[in-house]
Amino acid sequence: MKRVLLVDDDVELSGMLTEYLEREGMAVVARHDGLAGVEACRAESFDIAVLDVMMPGIDGMEVLRRIRAFSRLPVLMLTARGDEVDCVVGLELGADDYVAKPCTPRELAARLRAILRRTAREDQAEGHAVDVLTVGALTMWPQERRAQWQGAPLELTSTEYSLLELLARNAGRPVSKADLSEQALGRPLARYDRSIDVHMSSIRHKLAAGDDTRAWIQTIRGLGYQFVRI
Repeated sequence: MKRVLLVDDDVELSGMLTEYLEREGMAVVARHDGLAGVEACRAESFDIAVLDVMMPGIDGMEVLRRIRAFSRLPVLMLTARGDEVDCVVGLELGADDYVAKPCTPRELAARLRAILRRTAREDQAEGHAVDVLTVGALTMWPQERRAQWQGAPLELTSTEYSLLELLARNAGRPVSKADLSEQALGRPLARYDRSIDVHMSSIRHKLAAGDDTRAWIQTIRGLGYQFVRI
């Protein structure tokens, strides 16, 4: 049974979501303010966290910052519908995905399962024969979820790692956004979904080291992205 930390100041909504997720076979711990959410994450073990952006006191973004200081726990953000800034900032801070409120419990459960399936595959890969993926100045160790760029450690979120690994395995060939969403995010590409674009922007920034200004990840208009093979 997967353990979910739900941090939302809306007690009624939290209760409804908790009831639904528990019927779906998840164990839910609900907290109704940001500080309580951070403390719960420190004190207990969870498989994933759901953070509402708009909360009194410290908001969901600050909760995410504090969690990322000590944990790589997968995080799903609940954002205001149409507030693209929240979506972008959350992903840049290391969130794995987001759902716009108001959302249905079914939609939230589907997004959670997608992230949990991906992290389960990552866990199952640990302990298998070492697989080293090298493309130009990029070296990746998928079983360890570790990467180097130009000989230096490359710090990536779990979602960024999955996206970059998929591009690297297809270096020199374009990968569609639909395939990136299905294979790296574990869910179908949603209409008007900008999460992949935001993740790619963050990865590009991390690859732009020193005087090397080449675009290692190219945008293929109308299709998706391609990692440059040299």
